[in-house]
Amino acid sequence: MPTQEDARTVARFIHALSGGAEVRRKAAARELAWRDPLDSNELVGHLIALSRAGWGPASCALSDFMAALEQEAEHIPHVESLRRLAHVQSLDTVADLFAQGPAKLEMDPDAAARADANAFSQSLGHLKQQARLTRDPDTLSRLATVSNPTVLRNVLINPRLTEELVVRIAARRPARPEPLIEIWKSPRWSVRHAIRRALVLNPYLPPETGAKIVPLLNTADLRELVLNAALHPALRAQASRLLAEGKGTGPAAASRIPKHRGYD
Repeated sequence: MPTQEDARTVARFIHALSGGAEVRRKAAARELAWRDPLDSNELVGHLIALSRAGWGPASCALSDFMAALEQEAEHIPHVESLRRLAHVQSLDTVADLFAQGPAKLEMDPDAAARADANAFSQSLGHLKQQARLTRDPDTLSRLATVSNPTVLRNVLINPRLTEELVVRIAARRPARPEPLIEIWKSPRWSVRHAIRRALVLNPYLPPETGAKIVPLLNTADLRELVLNAALHPALRAQASRLLAEGKGTGPAAASRIPKHRGYD
């Protein structure tokens, strides 16, 4: 089983890699793929604990591991085993990462269909070009509601897109899940604290995605999450356990939320 010192070595290695977020994400996926599932869970558990203790390299590496679990699952042959064995190992903060089920709130399907119908009065090629090149923030915001992921990806690489606008898109209610998930997958925007916070505080975000973001939040955000009854109970329970993992916290927060994980 990997020790905390092993986790420090992995964190330093991932943190030192050059080549950007994609290189680090794929390296994290390889770390998870070659290890026995039990060892992979222990490694992630150590990284969570080190991050909560405030060790910078672990916090950075943990972000890459969360992105790997979200985006590189097809290259990690035992993802389902990770989820199942985390419970067997009593690694609650790791088991929390594999939350499943619908979002706390879901957009009315008729409203979503109407939004797409209005947008797709133009060709898909035109929408993608407009998303990539427009200078108008209102047009960018409107295009970010389209369900087609290729349009959303072009919105997110538009050089005129600002963090303020991405936060507004991430916080929009009601919302369909596709834009929120695409923002989380964006190497450019998913590293921004304000954007992570806006995503996880949006009750329309699926818990499967939210569970990968919660460990990357700070203590103040976690406390806000615990107390926010509008959010998915699995994410609130996860935030409570992470608070207990950090320094100077106790069980008081856990008593305020339902003991529900929402994994099944």
